[in-house]
Amino acid sequence: MDPVKVETEKGHELVRKAILAQIEEGRLLPGQKLPSVVDLSTSFGVGRSTIREALSALKATGWIQVKHGGGTFVHQVLPSSQSSSLDPFKESKNVKELLEVRIWLESGSAAYAAERRNEEDLKKLKQIMAHMEQALAANDTRMSEQADIEFHLAVAAASHNELLNTLMSSLACRLTETMGKTRQLWFFKNQSSAALLLQEHQSIFDAISAQDSRLASQLIQSHLLKAADVLNQGILQD
Repeated sequence: MDPVKVETEKGHELVRKAILAQIEEGRLLPGQKLPSVVDLSTSFGVGRSTIREALSALKATGWIQVKHGGGTFVHQVLPSSQSSSLDPFKESKNVKELLEVRIWLESGSAAYAAERRNEEDLKKLKQIMAHMEQALAANDTRMSEQADIEFHLAVAAASHNELLNTLMSSLACRLTETMGKTRQLWFFKNQSSAALLLQEHQSIFDAISAQDSRLASQLIQSHLLKAADVLNQGILQD
């Protein structure tokens, strides 16, 4: 008998399904505000990053919407259960393909972010940069990975293009699964990588803050191309 690989669901997927079930069963109604990330984290007994990943997936598939400064709400117009599974990135198992999509998507989002960012966007990015510094000082890999993901999602949000932001949110779960792999490659190639990654994110932030759209686009493209370059050298086999 041939062995069968059995994969258990990740925490964020279980949380996503639980919240989705409450919406479909009418326990959470269209327009209703969801509890805060902190309260949901306590309720489900998981970390805040797990809650954020679950909410990102629900937002990407049209079940919830996030109002800046106002909280998270069940979407007024709900998609069908069938449409909720149509995540354009869900079926991709290839890290290289995901990086290629990110290069084109994020270079554009960085350019628009530089043009359109407001003080609230800059405040959010500064907070994430502070988390990156804390993670580096504590040598906390998990915290560092989550801050990295949040930074790229915050850049997309700063573009103030709803479709672009939704596409990046659709990538959130896949980013979580592949971020560890790409960072391992990066660290393997460059011994001082943790500090260098922080410096690169700082440079991207500075370009966005200075409203230099061309530089912001170039920097984030270069940042992602380095991971793609390692893949092309065959260090990671998909």
